[in-house]
Amino acid sequence: MRRRRQRRGTAGARPRPGEEAASGATAARGGLGGRGLAASRPSSQPFLLGLSPALRSFALRDRSRQRLGPLPTRCLRYPGGLEETDRPPLGGETMRKFNIRKVLDGLTAGSSSASQQQQQQQHPPGNREPEIQETLQSEHFQLCKTVRHGFPYQPSALAFDPVQKILAVGTQTGALRLFGRPAVECYCQHDSGAAVIQLQFLINEGALVSALADDTLHLWNLRQKRPAILHSLKFCRERVTFCHLPFQSKWLYVGTERGNIHIVNVESFTLSGYVIMWNKAIELSSKSHPGPVVHISDNPMDEGKLLIGFESGTVVLWDLKSKKADYRYTYDEAIHSVAWHHEGKQFICSHSDGTLTIWNVRSPAKPVQTITPHGKQLKDGKKPEPCKPILKVEFKTTRSGEPFIILSGGLSYDTVGRRPCLTVMHGKSTAVLEMDYSIVDFLTLCETPYPNDFQEPYAVVVLLEKDLVLIDLAQNGYPIFENPYPLSIHESPVTCCEYFADCPVDLIPALYSVGARQKRQGYSKKEWPINGGNWGLGAQSYPEIIITGHADGSVKFWDASAITLQVLYKLKTSKVFEKSRNKDDRPNTDIVDEDPYAIQIISWCPESRMLCIAGVSAHVIVYRFSKQEVVTEVIPMLEVRLLYEINDVETPEGEQPPPLSTPVGSSNPQPTPPQSHPSTSSSSSDGLRDNVPCLKVKSSPLKQSPGYQTELVVQLVWVGGEPPQQVTSLALNSSYGLVVFGNCNGIAMVDYLQKAVLLNLSTIELYGSNDPYRREPRSPRKSRQPSGAGLCDITEGTAVTEDRCKSPTSDIKDNSFSRSRSSSVTSIDKESREAISALHFCETYARKADSSPSPCLWVGTTLGTVFIITLNLPPGPDQRLLQPVIVSPSGTILRLKGAILRMAFLDATGCLMPPASEPWKEHNVPEEKDEKEKLKKRRPVSVSPSSSQEISENQYAVICSEKQAKVISLPTQNCAYKQNITETSFVLRGDIVALSNSVCLACFCANGHIMTFSLPSLRPLLDVYYLPLTNMRIARTFCFTNNGQALYLVSPTEIQRLTYSQETCENLQEMLGELFTPVETPEAPNRGFFKGLFGGGAQSLDREELFGESSSGRASRSLAQHIPGPGGIEGVKGAASGVVGELARARLALDERGQKLGDLEERTAAMLSSADSFSKHAHEMMLKYKDKKWYQF
Repeated sequence: MRRRRQRRGTAGARPRPGEEAASGATAARGGLGGRGLAASRPSSQPFLLGLSPALRSFALRDRSRQRLGPLPTRCLRYPGGLEETDRPPLGGETMRKFNIRKVLDGLTAGSSSASQQQQQQQHPPGNREPEIQETLQSEHFQLCKTVRHGFPYQPSALAFDPVQKILAVGTQTGALRLFGRPAVECYCQHDSGAAVIQLQFLINEGALVSALADDTLHLWNLRQKRPAILHSLKFCRERVTFCHLPFQSKWLYVGTERGNIHIVNVESFTLSGYVIMWNKAIELSSKSHPGPVVHISDNPMDEGKLLIGFESGTVVLWDLKSKKADYRYTYDEAIHSVAWHHEGKQFICSHSDGTLTIWNVRSPAKPVQTITPHGKQLKDGKKPEPCKPILKVEFKTTRSGEPFIILSGGLSYDTVGRRPCLTVMHGKSTAVLEMDYSIVDFLTLCETPYPNDFQEPYAVVVLLEKDLVLIDLAQNGYPIFENPYPLSIHESPVTCCEYFADCPVDLIPALYSVGARQKRQGYSKKEWPINGGNWGLGAQSYPEIIITGHADGSVKFWDASAITLQVLYKLKTSKVFEKSRNKDDRPNTDIVDEDPYAIQIISWCPESRMLCIAGVSAHVIVYRFSKQEVVTEVIPMLEVRLLYEINDVETPEGEQPPPLSTPVGSSNPQPTPPQSHPSTSSSSSDGLRDNVPCLKVKSSPLKQSPGYQTELVVQLVWVGGEPPQQVTSLALNSSYGLVVFGNCNGIAMVDYLQKAVLLNLSTIELYGSNDPYRREPRSPRKSRQPSGAGLCDITEGTAVTEDRCKSPTSDIKDNSFSRSRSSSVTSIDKESREAISALHFCETYARKADSSPSPCLWVGTTLGTVFIITLNLPPGPDQRLLQPVIVSPSGTILRLKGAILRMAFLDATGCLMPPASEPWKEHNVPEEKDEKEKLKKRRPVSVSPSSSQEISENQYAVICSEKQAKVISLPTQNCAYKQNITETSFVLRGDIVALSNSVCLACFCANGHIMTFSLPSLRPLLDVYYLPLTNMRIARTFCFTNNGQALYLVSPTEIQRLTYSQETCENLQEMLGELFTPVETPEAPNRGFFKGLFGGGAQSLDREELFGESSSGRASRSLAQHIPGPGGIEGVKGAASGVVGELARARLALDERGQKLGDLEERTAAMLSSADSFSKHAHEMMLKYKDKKWYQF
C-alpha cells in the first residue's frame, strides 16, 4: 500500500503532511517534490543577486530545466551536491541494506528500492538505534508577527492626542506606528501601501483618521490592542490634499487639489451634501485658479467661520451658515501653512520666500506685520533678501508671557551646507535648533486640547527623516528629552544581527550596569511627556538579548525580553585601530571604499560572556567581559597569511598541519611580533604589497572602560599584491580557549589564551587525498577586491553563500544592487573556490572507531562537505597556558547537497547538547588561593552533557545545508534521517532551536517559506509561506532562536519580530499593551460673565443642522466610495494564521459574545424581578386601601 502511494506521486506534486517526499533520484529526473515550494513559481532574476556563481548557475539551470523537460538520471543538479549515486563512498564506507522501519517516521523515501538504498543508510537489524520519543507536533506551531521595533522607515506624517498622550507616525509605505509610554507601541499597515499624507486624532475618542496619497481616508479603531480600520472612503474624482477635524466634532473637512472642500461624517464615514466650491470662495474678479487647499481650520472663537488657505497665496474666511466668504486675504507668495492666535482675532501665514505674515481678521487689505526670521535686513527700507520656504508655522500663547512662534525652514540661501533647523521665536529671543536630519513635520504639545484657550506649550515633537526629537520649551536652552523608545537601531546601518532567547538571568543586569555609564548628559530633567496607554501582562519570563552589528564597527546589545526592546550596551570595535586623518593616509583599508570597520559576523557565548566579531577588512577581534576599567599597554595582535594554492593538494589525509607560525611551547607565550605594526611600505620582491594587514592596530596604550575589552586582534594579510578575502564563518569556544574562522581561501584557528595560531590550512588541504573535485589552476589576480565586497556588493564573485555573513548595507547608499565586481576572476576559478560556511565546536566522536567523545571542530563548506578536526587540549587548567593545543584533521568527511549552514548535536535521548563553555568570572581581579582551588574543582574542560555520558551512548549530528538536512548517528556515521528541504529554492537560514522542552530545526527559504522539522526524525511540522526574498537585507539578518522566536531587519531602520510557537501566539493578546485608556476630557475654558453677556466668548455651531442630510442633501455617489472595514474583528484576529489559531480566535469571539449575552440576560432577569416586586407591592397597597373613604386616609 505504501509502495503504491509512492508511485502515484508525480513531479511537482506537494506531499501531504505525513507522506513521503519525492526522493533525490526522482528530483534529479526533473521532479519538483520539495516540501512547501512553489514549483510553479521559479526564482526570478532579482533573487539571483548576491548569490555565489554556483548558486546562480544552479538557479538558472533550474529555470531552463523547467522549460526543457526532465534531465538524465545521473545528471548533477548542483556542483556541490553530489548524491550518493554520483560519487564513490568516502573513507571506506559501504552501502548498507535498506530497512523500511524508518519510513514510518516521515523519511524521504524513493520510488524504487534502489533509490531508497541510495537515499538513506540504516543500521543492520542487529545494531538498532534506540527509538527517541518526540513530543513536538504540528499543533505546537503557528506563525505570527509579534512586534516591530525601531524608527518608522521613511516617515511622512505626524499626529498627537493631547488627552490620551499618544503619538502617531505615518510613513511613505503606508505604515502606521503608534507610541504611548515607553514599551507601549503598535504597528499597523494600510493594505494599499500608499503614502500617509496626514493623520488626525479624534481626540480622546480612541480613533484616528489617516489620509493617504491614493485619495483614501481611513478611520482606525484604537480601542483594541491591534488597531483596525472601521471605515474607508475613496475619493474618485478629486485628489485629497488637506484634512481638518475640529475638537469634539464629528465632521471632517477635506480639502482637495481642485480647491474644493468636502465634509465627511466620521461616524458613518459618508459625505455631506455641503460643499465649498473654490470659485465661490475666491473673488469673482479673479481669473486664475487659487491652487490646491493647503490649510483648513475653524476660528477658535467662532466655529461658524472657516479659514481656507490656497497654495497660490489666497486665504478666505468662509461663513458656513451664510455659505459665502466674509473676507479674502491675498499675498503674492505661495502659502505653506496657517495658524490661529487663540483669541481668533489674528492668524499667521508662512510663505515660500521665507516670510511670515500676521493678519488681523477684519483687515484683509494688508498684513499687520511681515517677518523674515532668517533674512538679512537691508538698509534704506528695502525688502530683505528672499530665503528658503517656511514649511510650517505654529502660533502658541501663554498666560504669563509672550507667545511662541515655532517654524521649520526659512533659512537664507547663502547658508550652504547648514543642517536643517527648527526656529523658536519667543518674545525678542530667537533660538535656532539644528537637527541631524531633514524635518518631516513637527507639533507643539500644549496643556489644553481647546483651541480657544491659552495654549501653554511645554514641548515640541520634531519628526525627522531618521529620528524623533522632543524639545523641552519650559527650560532655558531648550534641551531635548532622552528618548526612551528603541529608535536608534539604525544610528549606523545594521550589517548583521543575532538573537538569543533564554539567556543566563544575570546577563541583562550586567550589560545594563556597564551601559548605564555610556549615557549622554544634558537631557531635560522632566519625564517623557508621551505617556499614554498601559503595559501588557508579560507572560514570558525568560531573558532575551538581540545583538546588532553596524557599519561603523559598533556592536549594540539590546534587552528584548517580553516583546519590548531597550538598548543595554554599545561596544565600539574601531577603537583598537588607528584612525586615518586624511585620504592619503589610508592605503591599507582600500579593500573597501567606506566603512572599513563594518561588522560581518558575531559569535557570542552567553555563559562565559566571551564575544568575537569578524569585520569587513578581514579582521577578527576577541573580547572578554569585565566590570573593571583597565589600561592595555600593548594590544595583543596576530597576523595570519591565509593562502589559496592549488599546488598544495599533495597533503596526505592523516598528516599533521604545517608547522605552527607561532611558537607555543614557551611558559610565557607572547603575541607574534608584528614588526612594530607593519607599515604600508611592506612589499614583496616584485613590488607587490605583501604581509600587510588592512588596518593598523594602535601602538599606544588603550584605556578600556568596563564592559567588553579587547583580548586579541587577528588580521589576515595581503599576499602577493592580493588583498585578504573576507571572513565567511566564525566560531568561538570559551571552554577550549579557541577561536576559528574561515573564508574562501581556507581556515585558521587561534588559541586566544596563548595568543598563538594553531591551524592555517587552505580548504583543499582539508580534503587531503579525498578531494572529489577537479580544480583548475588558480588564475593570476592582481586586481584588488571591490569596495564593500560581501557587505555592499551583492554580486560577490566568491563561492560564499552564507548570506547571514554578508550584511544588508546594500540599502545604505542606494536601494539598487548595481555594484558589480571589478575583479578579473575567471568563472572556473570562481566555482573552484570552496569557502568555509559553517563552524561548530563540540565534544563528540570524530571517527567511527572512537569509543568516547572528545573535543572536535566540525567544518562545513559551500560545496556541501563537512570535515571533522580533532582537538587535543592540555589536561587541567594549570597546564592549559603551558602546553600547546594539538590540532589534527580526523580524516572523516561527510557530504550533503548545498552549502552547509548549521550544525548541532543531540545526545542519545534527543536533547540538544550545547557547546562546551565555562562560567563567567571577573578576569581583572586577582584570585585568592581558595577561590583557585574551588575553580579547579568546579570547572571542567567541558560542561556539555556529553562529558557525563556513558561510553556506550551514541549521539546525533544534525547538519542543515541550503538544500537538505541530515541526522548522522555517531560514532557509526550512518545517515539516520534525511530530509530534502527544497529543490526549487534554497535555505537562507537554518537554526536548531529548543521549543516546548524539545528540539526542532527551523528554516527560512528564499522562496519565502518558513519550515520546521522535528529532531531527530526530521518530520515536517510547519510549512508556511511568510514573505518572499525581495531584499538581501532580510536574508542576511533573519535568525531563529529558542522558544519559538525569530526576527529580521524589515527595513533599514526597523526590526520585525515573529513567533512560530502556538503558545506565544495565544498569549500575544495579553502581552500587547493597551493604547487607549479611559481619561476624562479636561473642562472647557470658562467664558467669564462679561464675555457671556456681550458675546465675546466662543460661538458654537450646530454642524448637524448645517451638514446633515436633511438640510444639505446627499453628496454625489460618484464623488467618493464608502468601503466598510474589518473593524473590531481584527482586534481578536491579530496577525496570526493557522487552523488552530483561527479556532482559538473563533472560540474567543464566541466566549465574548456569550459573556455579553449572559450579562444582558442577568440584567433582564434583575429588571423582571424588580418589576414583579413592584407589581406585588402595588397590589398589596391597592387591597389595603380599597374600601376606605377619602377622609379615612
